[in-house]
Amino acid sequence: MDLVWMPGDGRCKFAFEIKGFGPHVQQTDRIRYRQELNRETYLQVLGFKVIAIPYDDLAEQPALTISLLKMLLSPYLSSRDLDNGYSRLERDVLMLALRSNKPLRPIDLVEELTINRRTAVQALHSLTAKGRFRALQSTNGIRVKRYEYIHAFSDTWRW
Repeated sequence: MDLVWMPGDGRCKFAFEIKGFGPHVQQTDRIRYRQELNRETYLQVLGFKVIAIPYDDLAEQPALTISLLKMLLSPYLSSRDLDNGYSRLERDVLMLALRSNKPLRPIDLVEELTINRRTAVQALHSLTAKGRFRALQSTNGIRVKRYEYIHAFSDTWRW
């Protein structure tokens, strides 16, 4: 790895690798290629998100590399700015919603944030009341099973 970054409490870990065409493609054989892929898989097992950066892009088009990294990392960089009226748990739920980009269920919060179900439901209700989530009813229309994050351009904390 060329760089490791673990924002916040370390629940998300990034491993950045700058890969040159020569050493990683031209000058490799099948054994080294397999070892490289197995090493990346092992890093993922350890909880790292492995980010490969082409050396040529870094040298010739650094603005492209910077732009892609900003898009990738913006949800993690902005968590410090998310203090305006949200509890720590609510901020964690909002960041989880941004990362997952799909409606959340209470069980998703239980598994990802290691909280109990009642706390997860309370956080989702609170964020729904604050206009950050919309409750989605089940197919029979009786129970709420999922909560959809409401995106807004006024979310300056995301950028």
